[in-house]
Amino acid sequence: MNVKNTEDCFKLRLLRKIAPDKEKSKKSMEISERRIATAKEMLKHKIFGFIVTESYMSMFHASRALLYKDGIQEKSHYAISVYLKEKYANKIPLPIINLLEVHRIERHEATYGFEYQPNKEDAELAIKDAEIFIKEIKKVLSEGEK
Repeated sequence: MNVKNTEDCFKLRLLRKIAPDKEKSKKSMEISERRIATAKEMLKHKIFGFIVTESYMSMFHASRALLYKDGIQEKSHYAISVYLKEKYANKIPLPIINLLEVHRIERHEATYGFEYQPNKEDAELAIKDAEIFIKEIKKVLSEGEK
């Protein structure tokens, strides 16, 4: 599958237009907050693979908050990165948008791979990056409320 832009994402139905939904946007941010809190809590239990997954999922749900605000339903984690780069690069620094893709791949390897075993440093970085990412998403969402 060769996806270059959001137009490709819509053609392939990786993204779909829906009615903008403030309630789903709000709920997605609540889920994001719960998942990052859970990731932080798990540090003391040293469940590093779970922390990597939860940190990414907190970023995923924060991203969905933007999509729901815009009236977009995702059907692909990758398509979210494509959408954010195309639609929000003027509001969110590209290195921060890229964190989503970096941690999507890391989460995939931690979940399905044979080689990668996240360690404490990986888990701490995932949490830190997720917090940075979520902060930027919240800024954009709050701008839309003004």
